[in-house]
Amino acid sequence: MSTYEEKLSLLSEMISFAKIDGQIHEREYQFLTIVASQLRVEKTDFESLFAHEAEKVIIKSEDQRILQFYRLALLMHADGVLHDNEQVAIREMGINMGLSPFAMKSVLLEMQRSPSGLIDPAKLLALFHAQHN
Repeated sequence: MSTYEEKLSLLSEMISFAKIDGQIHEREYQFLTIVASQLRVEKTDFESLFAHEAEKVIIKSEDQRILQFYRLALLMHADGVLHDNEQVAIREMGINMGLSPFAMKSVLLEMQRSPSGLIDPAKLLALFHAQHN
């Protein structure tokens, strides 16, 4: 992640996604806070994203787009409830990021199979890179 604006854009996208089911669950908010901290986004900037979306910045790196998709998938599972509109939205967002629908489906299935909902980073990348062949 190279610029602060990109980080704000990613968080803004995640916040919009968290609002899809009508509310932001406490566990979703906690997850967003952790991501903001990892991205080193100032608390005041993070909080302001809930009221005002950041300008959309296109992610150029495929690995960064895959990581963002995975963050969204983790966020989708954070509240313990999988809403139909979240599943539709995450697929649309992934397609808009230029990611393979087959790889996205594989990742979401792996997350459901995993007791923790997590996927090893190497496996995550392998699921997407397998679609390149």
